[in-house]
Amino acid sequence: MKIGIDKIGFYVPKDYIDIVELAKARNVDPNKFTIGIGQDKQAVPQPYQDAVTMAASSADSILTDDDKKDLGLLIVGTESSVDESKSTAAFLMDLLDLPEDIRAFEIKQACYGATAGLQTAYDFVSQNPDKKALVIATDIARYGIKTPGEVTQGAGSVAMIISQNPRVLKLDHKSVYMTRNVGDFWRPTFSKTAFARGKFSNEVYVDFFKTLWDKYQTKYDATAADFSTMLFHIPYTKMGTKALRTLEGHVSDEKYAELTEHYQASIKFSREVGNLYTGSLYLGLLSYLVNAAKANEELLLFSYGSGAVGELYSGEIQPGFEKVIDQDAIMNLLNNREKMSISDYEKMYEIEYSDGTIVDPATVDAKFYLSEIKENERLYKKQN
Repeated sequence: MKIGIDKIGFYVPKDYIDIVELAKARNVDPNKFTIGIGQDKQAVPQPYQDAVTMAASSADSILTDDDKKDLGLLIVGTESSVDESKSTAAFLMDLLDLPEDIRAFEIKQACYGATAGLQTAYDFVSQNPDKKALVIATDIARYGIKTPGEVTQGAGSVAMIISQNPRVLKLDHKSVYMTRNVGDFWRPTFSKTAFARGKFSNEVYVDFFKTLWDKYQTKYDATAADFSTMLFHIPYTKMGTKALRTLEGHVSDEKYAELTEHYQASIKFSREVGNLYTGSLYLGLLSYLVNAAKANEELLLFSYGSGAVGELYSGEIQPGFEKVIDQDAIMNLLNNREKMSISDYEKMYEIEYSDGTIVDPATVDAKFYLSEIKENERLYKKQN
């Protein structure tokens, strides 16, 4: 049975800041951000947007009534959850008008959560071939104003429908994975911003890739020649480059040039959006599918979540995939955003809703939004 990604959708908030302007405001050489980090724009969510509303928006872009009838599983991967008890998935039931006879829950393991959801969905569909699974990656990456990590912030969501006979990416069910207790990145329950040991995190990330690639080659008797493209978890686009460079000198010059060219196609959207945490790898997949992919290509995907869990797995792009992806809608979403000044971004960053907040719908420019906090319960609404 063929199982994999049948549909993939994306959402990014309408506001962004320009990375060159951010660099100038921080008295930093813009090249350090645009070349050294590899970013151009950074998505900025409004206060009425969070992991729930963005998840609803990305899923809404691909779900049909027939999909909803066939759903048996909903998994949300996020490290930006709005409640320590209630899952982001539970909030989506009403917002997306989903049937109640499905399993719905949330997975948290830094940026690896959506991949854990994807593999769980594969197992579910293999046992329930008449059913589909909805896996959503949704996050807001925050490090704080004027912190070293500020340039690697971002926000957005990627949604995927997993089914038999997938039309986008068939998963080969070949993977290797590993877990270590590593203190490279964390966010305590009391903090809305993350803490990170940046240089150490980069080192762990590259080490995980190298270790898993060695394991994959041994387990499946594979070489780089088996893949036309390698996709990476990209919280910022130069991070994937660091892992890719470990192959230089170990593969032919032609293969390395091909992998590098395809990697550049996979980071186009991330340069425009920033860090999606759980969605970063899958935004890279979507970027590659829209900008360069060809049918029947074999892909190798590297997923990493600080703390730390890593997985390397493979898939095959399906014939006709381009007909399934609404490329015009995705490009319109990216191209029709509004630039926010750095001063306005800083002011909005400090806004924090509390109990008793009621959001005026006239001020909302989004289909799904946080409408009220009542008795410390977050309530959401959908606009037509």
